Amino acid sequence: MPPTLTPQAFVAKWRQATVKERSGYQEHFIDLCRLIGHPTPIEDDPSGTRYAFEAGADKQQGGQGWADVWKRGAFAWEYKGPHANLDKAYQQILQYRESLQNPPLLVVSDMAQIVIHTNFTNTVKRVVTLGLDDLLAPNGLQQLRDLFTNPEAFKAAQTTEQVTRQAAAEFAALAEQLRKYGEAPQRIAHFLIRLLFCLFAEDIGLLPNGLFSKLIAATRARAPLFVEQLRQLFAAMGDGGFFAMEDIPQFNGRLFDDAAVLPLDSEGMDILLRASGLDWSSIEPSILGTLFERSLDPSKRAQLGAHYTSRDDILLIVEPVLMAPLRRRWVEVAAQAHALAARRDAATGSAATRLQNELRSLLTGFASEIAGTTVLDPACGSANFLYVALKQLLDLEKAVITLAQDLNVGSFFPSVSPEQLRGIEVNEYAHELAQVTVWIGYIQWLRDNGFGAPSQPILKPLDTIKRMDAILAFDGQGKPVEPEWPQADVIVGNPPFLGDKKMRAELGAEYVQTVRRLYEGRIAGGADLVTYWFERARALIEQGEVKRAGLLATNSIRYGANRNVLERIKTSGDIFMAWSDQYLRQISGCRMDRYRSAMD
Repeated sequence: MPPTLTPQAFVAKWRQATVKERSGYQEHFIDLCRLIGHPTPIEDDPSGTRYAFEAGADKQQGGQGWADVWKRGAFAWEYKGPHANLDKAYQQILQYRESLQNPPLLVVSDMAQIVIHTNFTNTVKRVVTLGLDDLLAPNGLQQLRDLFTNPEAFKAAQTTEQVTRQAAAEFAALAEQLRKYGEAPQRIAHFLIRLLFCLFAEDIGLLPNGLFSKLIAATRARAPLFVEQLRQLFAAMGDGGFFAMEDIPQFNGRLFDDAAVLPLDSEGMDILLRASGLDWSSIEPSILGTLFERSLDPSKRAQLGAHYTSRDDILLIVEPVLMAPLRRRWVEVAAQAHALAARRDAATGSAATRLQNELRSLLTGFASEIAGTTVLDPACGSANFLYVALKQLLDLEKAVITLAQDLNVGSFFPSVSPEQLRGIEVNEYAHELAQVTVWIGYIQWLRDNGFGAPSQPILKPLDTIKRMDAILAFDGQGKPVEPEWPQADVIVGNPPFLGDKKMRAELGAEYVQTVRRLYEGRIAGGADLVTYWFERARALIEQGEVKRAGLLATNSIRYGANRNVLERIKTSGDIFMAWSDQYLRQISGCRMDRYRSAMD
C-alpha cells in the first residue's frame, strides 16, 4: 500500500492538534499508517485477532484495561492526551503486556511524540523517541516503518551480560586506584558497592533526574568537592531528605547507615564518569554479584575473565528442586479457579458472592503459599542462585495475579520478597554483595513488571543471609560442632570445589583435620570439600527439616572417597535427577519416591 499522506501534511496537521486522547488517538494512528503506506487495523485484520484498536487486556493492578492499539509480534501502544506523563503511560502498559503476548515493542504517545520502549529479553533496554520534526527526516520515517514491520531493528546490540561485564571492569579499575592510597580492602568494597547502587538507583528512577551522573560530571575536575557532595547525598539516602533541591527517598538497609566517603583522584573520577554512562538499569543480577566480587576482592582479581555459573546453569537446579512442585500445584489451583469462576458466573445473589469469595481465597492462598516458600543457599557467594530463585517465584506469583484479573477477582501486589531467601557465606565481600544483588534484582523485577518500587526504606537488612562458616563452628567451650543452618523448605547452591590437597593448602591443615574429625563416620577421609554440603543437606532431608536439595558438583563426586556421600543419599532418600558429562553436575536429593530417576 503506497503512502497517501506526506510527512509535511502529517506534521502540519498534528502540530496544531489539541484534542484529547479519546477524541483523537485512532485518527492519529490511522494517519501514521497513511504516512508510511501500512494498512490500518480494520484493513489488515477485520476480525481484530492479531491487529486491533482497543485490544482487551486485564491490568495487573485490577480492573479491565485496553491497549489502544495492538499488533501481534510487533507492539502494544498506549495513547495519552497532549503533554501527559508518558512515563506513567509506560508503567500502565507494562501491567498488561503478558495478556498481549509480550510484544517486542511497547509504545506510548501523546500525539506530539512517539516513545518506543524495547521489550526484548537478555538485551539492554532501548528507548527511542520520535517527535513530529523527526518524521520529516528519512531516518525518522524509517524508524516508524520499522516499528510496524521490523521490530528487531530496535533491538540493542549489547546484551545484559556484556554491560554487566563492562561495569565490573570499570569498578575493578576504580578499586585498583583506591588501593594505591592504602585504603583497607573491605572499606573500598563497601564504598564501591554504594557507588554501584547509586548508579543503578539513578537509572532505575529512584534517584531523580540523573542526579548522580550530573554530580559526577559537574565535579569531574574537582574531586574534593565531589567527596563533600557525595557525603551529603549518602546522608540523604540513609534517612531520606533533600539533596540538590531533590527529594531523596530513604534507602538505608545498612548500606547507607553512615555518610563515609573515600577520596578519589582525577583518574578515579574519569573511571566513575565512564561507568556512569553505562545503562545500570539493564545489568544482569544473576552474574552481577560474581563479577563484582572478583572486581572488589583483591584475592580474586585473577578470576575476572574466568567462567561463572550462568542463569541457565542455575535454572538446572532451581527449576526441578524449587519450582517444579509449585508449578504442578499451580496447574491444580488454576483448574479449580476456572471451575469456581464458571459456577460463580452461573449463580446469583448470595451463592455468587460466596463463590467469588471462595475463588479469591483460593488464588490469594496459593500466592501466600509461594511467598511462604523459603530457599537456602548454604554457600551463596554473591547470591546468584538466590536471585534466580526469587525471580522464578515472582514470575509464578505474577501468573496467579494475572489469572485473578482474568477471572474478575481483583488484583493484589506481589507478596514474594527477598525476606524469604536464606544464605550462608563466609567471605565478607560476597556477603555484602549478596544482599545488594538480591535487592537490585527485586527492584528491577518490580520496575520491569509495572509494580513500581518497594515501600520506604527501599532497602531492608537481609539478616537471613548469614556471614558464617557453613560446615564448622565452635560451642561455648571451644568444642567443634556442626553450625546450625537457617530453616528453609529447599536447598540450592554451588558449594566450593576443593580436593584434599587444595583444602589443606587454602584452608590450613588444622582446619581440615578438625573438619575431618567432626564428620568422621559420615564423610570419608580425603573427600572433596563439596561433599560436606551434600551430607549436611542429606541429613536435613532425612530429619524432615528440608523437602528437597539441589547442589552442583564436579564429576569427581562419583569417584573414590566422594562416592560415599551419594551412597548415603540413596540409603536415606533418593537422587531424583542428575546430569553428568558436563562441566557441571547436579545431584538433587529428595525423600519423595515419585521423583525417582536414574542418576546417569
